[in-house]
Amino acid sequence: MSPDWFGYVAAALTTLAFVPQALKTIRSRDTRSISLGMYVVFTVGVGFWFAYGVLLGSWPMIAANLLTFGLAATILVLKLRYG
Repeated sequence: MSPDWFGYVAAALTTLAFVPQALKTIRSRDTRSISLGMYVVFTVGVGFWFAYGVLLGSWPMIAANLLTFGLAATILVLKLRYG
């Protein structure tokens, strides 16, 4: 089995785990209990993971972090907008 499959499974599971909370926040626009500092650091960190994946040419890392970055950035924007 190729080591990339481990990356694809890990990427799918960690990204999918984030989706329900992201959808709940996007739908409700309730961001009161979300830490702004945590989401800034998290979103920047995911951006760096994405860049690292691009530099390595690792498609599991690229795909997962691109999707997670989009979700995290959306929540961050909602936090900045709705507090």
